[in-house]
Amino acid sequence: MTRKQKLELTWVGKENRPQLEPRILLEEPALSFHASTRVTDDDIFDNRLIFGDNLLALKALEQEFSGKVKCAYIDPPFNTQQAFEYYEDGLEHSTWLNLIRDRLEILHRLISTDGTLFVHIDDNELGYLLVVLDEIFGRQNRISIVTFKQGAATGHKAINPGVVSTSNFILIYAKDKSSWSPRRIYTARAERDKRYGQYIINSEDDFRKWRFVTLSAAFATSMGLPEKGIKKELGDEYEVKLSEFVHRNPKRVIRLARPDYNAVSQDARNLIDVSKSAPSEVQLLNRSGYSPMYFTRGERILFYADKLKEIDGELIAGEPLTSIWDDLLSNNLHNEGGVDFPKGKKPEMLIKRCLELSTERGDWVLDSFAGSGTTGATAHKMGRRWIMIELRDHCNTHILPRLQRVIEGSDTSGVSKACNWLGGGGLRYFKLAPSLLETDRYGRDVISKAYNAEMLAEALCKLEGFTYAPSDSVYWQHGASTERDFIYVTTQSFSQEQLSLLSDEVGSDRSLLVLCSSFRGSPAAFPNLTVKKIPNHVKNRCEWGHDDYSLNVENLPKPTLDMRLRVDPEAHTSQRQTDMFGIEGGKS
Repeated sequence: MTRKQKLELTWVGKENRPQLEPRILLEEPALSFHASTRVTDDDIFDNRLIFGDNLLALKALEQEFSGKVKCAYIDPPFNTQQAFEYYEDGLEHSTWLNLIRDRLEILHRLISTDGTLFVHIDDNELGYLLVVLDEIFGRQNRISIVTFKQGAATGHKAINPGVVSTSNFILIYAKDKSSWSPRRIYTARAERDKRYGQYIINSEDDFRKWRFVTLSAAFATSMGLPEKGIKKELGDEYEVKLSEFVHRNPKRVIRLARPDYNAVSQDARNLIDVSKSAPSEVQLLNRSGYSPMYFTRGERILFYADKLKEIDGELIAGEPLTSIWDDLLSNNLHNEGGVDFPKGKKPEMLIKRCLELSTERGDWVLDSFAGSGTTGATAHKMGRRWIMIELRDHCNTHILPRLQRVIEGSDTSGVSKACNWLGGGGLRYFKLAPSLLETDRYGRDVISKAYNAEMLAEALCKLEGFTYAPSDSVYWQHGASTERDFIYVTTQSFSQEQLSLLSDEVGSDRSLLVLCSSFRGSPAAFPNLTVKKIPNHVKNRCEWGHDDYSLNVENLPKPTLDMRLRVDPEAHTSQRQTDMFGIEGGKS
């Protein structure tokens, strides 16, 4: 039998995975925020800002949102070995990889089949992160490695010798490349395309009688100046005014290009030949489903108008999006959104590009490292639904006030003008519920005192894989897994007689999981009931009481680093890893 080979990155502790508790989310109505009036008919109010550890929050979202998130953008701490104001951004490589791996695996489950992941990272962990992403998403689903210019070689950066770092990277992965349908995006050209150097002076006439002059001659005529000496006359204004003239007359500004005679259709070849034999007359080829083609003197006429694309509401000479994003620098980034977030804030135009590429209005967008709230602010202005997660205090000091200004319409920074944003919509503020189980003074696992009956039922529904949907009329229907399978959560104790009555109510064509404090008798006598004691039934299922899995070095162990790429001809096991790293042989 042929053994399947697997290329993977290994590191000490890779096999250690947390047993995450699927927490419930508790809305804080006092912090949820809605616009006072509806601005548009498609205002979105169900956006979610979650305060809490992002790994636990991702786990909490899994039941409701698996396969529903169209785009996830994350900007995790870069592991630069530097301490920033809001993040302790320095972890052992292996610990960092463990933590990012755990989050990426849940994100993979949350993203829809046609969805996209964007990971913003610098070069410290770039190579290792690529291999981890290849393992989780599949190397065949890697779309691009984008270089994002996020600074300039000025100031203190230019003092030291060597290569000055001015870029980060954005790793783009599809959940399933065969289902991925990106939108066509254009970026503005920095300069006018000077190859377009001719001008049709009578474009309103029959095309066969078109006459051409040089662009400079047409421009000079429009300015009432002689062509000779116009550059000197206008000085620095020459190129500016010439570009304005081109953009006012894009259907008249042209260039000629010699087509590949063997690559075009027979109809096109025929007209090319005709245009050579009748050089004074323009030839036209109409094509079904395509723009018409014009020929003169054996060459095709290309129009500047075909280069113009609508970018942020303006017609601008555009070119297809490439893997070098060097056009998104913002001189006023520190003021964007009205929040100060040194070394951590990304421009809204960057998020806008990611969302334009991968989403449509109404799609769900997720950012589990919310930072200053740029993703949510941008998604909101673009009419996307969003979820953001943040553990630190700036969830309340930065993100919430920023989104309130967006909703009110008072935030005019960032992409507001490009999106014609006037305000509207709302957000719901959630926090993670405390751990379901706690230890009492006798060392016993007990249900947390913070849980009321509704919270307990919702938490156990989530833990057991049931959809929490308490019935208004049937007391024992707290949730369901199918149309015939239900769950009942209660802190009461059951006698055999009570179980018999409950079994009769459920009926033979339905089944019920009963989670209760205790019971007497033999539940096995009732085939439609499964009766379990809480908390005994669940106490070994999760890591209870663990509230912080954050990328913060203060909260984490520091395992010895030993990583390498290998081709593993067998399934990965902890014993093989032990042998490979030589731990038993005394190596560190």
